[in-house]
Amino acid sequence: MVAVPGRALHYVFKIGDRGKNAFFFRTILGMKVYRHEEFKKGCEAECNGPYVNRWSKTIIGYGPESSNFVFELTYNYGVQRYEMGNDFGGVTIYSTDILASAAEHSYPVSKQGDRNVLTSPDGYKFYVVESAPAASSDPVQQVELKVSNLAASRKYWHELLKMSKIEESEESLLLSYGKTQVSLRLTLQKQKLDRAKAYGRIAFEIPGSAQQALFEAVQAAGGTVLKPLIQLETPGKATVSVIILADPDGHEICFVDKEGFTELSQVDPDAAKQLDKFIGKDPFQDKAFL
Repeated sequence: MVAVPGRALHYVFKIGDRGKNAFFFRTILGMKVYRHEEFKKGCEAECNGPYVNRWSKTIIGYGPESSNFVFELTYNYGVQRYEMGNDFGGVTIYSTDILASAAEHSYPVSKQGDRNVLTSPDGYKFYVVESAPAASSDPVQQVELKVSNLAASRKYWHELLKMSKIEESEESLLLSYGKTQVSLRLTLQKQKLDRAKAYGRIAFEIPGSAQQALFEAVQAAGGTVLKPLIQLETPGKATVSVIILADPDGHEICFVDKEGFTELSQVDPDAAKQLDKFIGKDPFQDKAFL
């Protein structure tokens, strides 16, 4: 393949309590809900993990999916917690409001070196840089994943998936599909890598016409294909085509067709109300938090 015309879309987090997470992402981080969808059975592409039960998907971020990197919060009814591994590094956000909001609501902020760290209700780390993002730039600047072998990761992400290399050291590799997009940092994990049960998935869009070539390139390179090109339906919305891959450390990667995703990801003005409604109706929700 000459190039992969990708755009970073979102990172998937499994969450165990929608009420607590709604408070964290909306009130503390200052994000908005752009879509909320309910499903009666598990996703064919395992978007909600290896679960066949009822689940929901909430898209949340600092702007619509057409222009911003967002987060997909997947909730499996009845699953209240997921064992955390050491495969996810964290999310870096530029904001002048988050730390003040955390202080106002007595939300804990810790320090990791000179970085401000907020930890989500499920244990995911968010690094807050107390500075405004550049004009027309997404506050979400970076997603960090841990890897066991930088050389193997470079070969996979840079040479096979054609992500541009921004910087590299003995400890990490910074990549992106474009200067204005969120960057992906791959950091060497010196301890044995453990994805446990809370592992996530990063998603990119590419033109539908490029999906088959990507699939064939990964196969030819001996890469892992978790799900070949399949169609995913969302009730009442557009159908998309996806390929699900795994890098040398098992990090899951979704490539969705740009055409279908553009239609699927239209902003739903009632999304926040829908999320709140289903939180209120959820028999597994901790009502003391509401």
